[in-house]
Amino acid sequence: MNSQPAVLRPRVLTLGEHRPSRVAPDGQVLESGALLKGQREVLIQHGDRVYRLRHTSNDKLILTK
Repeated sequence: MNSQPAVLRPRVLTLGEHRPSRVAPDGQVLESGALLKGQREVLIQHGDRVYRLRHTSNDKLILTK
């Protein structure tokens, strides 16, 4: 198991672009739109549990069991 903290990589942002606070170990960052695909919420199965990822009217993401 790798106990090293996630590496933050500097990059130039365009106006209105959000910066991820952490970068996944493989460098891949998924946009929320790729998960939501125009929906306000999606269900995500993780093992034997189902989670709900919801995009709120305040432009926040909430993940619940």
